[in-house]
Amino acid sequence: MPPDASNLHAVAVTGELQRLAPNVVRIVAPNPSSLTGQGTNTYVIGTGPSYVVVDPGPDDQAHVARMLAATGGRVSHVLCTHSHPDHSPGAVAIKAATGALVLGRPAPDDGYQDDSYRPDASVEDGDVIAVAGASIRALHTPGHASNHVCLLLEPEGWLLTGDHLMGGSTVVILPPDGSMRLYLESLQRLRTLPLTALLPGHGAVMPGPIEEIERVIAHRLQRERKVIEGLASLGGVASLDALVPVVYADTPVRLHPLARYSLLAHLQKLLEERRVAQDGDDWAWLAA
Repeated sequence: MPPDASNLHAVAVTGELQRLAPNVVRIVAPNPSSLTGQGTNTYVIGTGPSYVVVDPGPDDQAHVARMLAATGGRVSHVLCTHSHPDHSPGAVAIKAATGALVLGRPAPDDGYQDDSYRPDASVEDGDVIAVAGASIRALHTPGHASNHVCLLLEPEGWLLTGDHLMGGSTVVILPPDGSMRLYLESLQRLRTLPLTALLPGHGAVMPGPIEEIERVIAHRLQRERKVIEGLASLGGVASLDALVPVVYADTPVRLHPLARYSLLAHLQKLLEERRVAQDGDDWAWLAA
């Protein structure tokens, strides 16, 4: 069954607590930005007496208070889809207040992680965490981050996507930990599942999950074609900085520094496939 139709298309509002379904509450953290949209979506899962908190967001006093109010202070587990600083720092405060177990995959050492992130146990692919009113299956989905997991609420088919998919935007793939090849492979896996809705880490619920996944795959492959065309237009060899304004000509210039990371991820995918070569700062197309 889908989430409550009256709330399905509700806009995520900073600081808002909203019940999406009898066993799902969304709390939007007060950390809006160009990367996080209205803020990180924290989800409270279950019907009580104890709950699972997914992606507790920033260690913000008001946000933590909303989580504790929504659960009555009864949290059995905190699940972190990954350990970027907009998703996991609140886990420390929730654990201290409730004694909850913090679950998540080990953090990579790439300089972009939440320094406070210390899961009590690792979440493995296929693990199931259950509370009254909800069963949550973990799916390892590397790409945006190597330790990223999506969480499938069964039998409803609602996928909590963390940063693998987000409403209204495409996610940044940040090498060396982020991988465009693994990101696309994870998307292909997700499109085979019996999904009925996507509950993203940022933005509103997306009710057409397979269509959205296919749209994102097509978008990323179209961008890959622009990378190849961009290299050709620049004589077959170009630096990353020369390629950014060509490949992302349809993207506001203010976002080009972020686009540069995803461009690098595209090039590294092509390098892994032996379709380009790298020589220092230059990338060269290897004609078939």
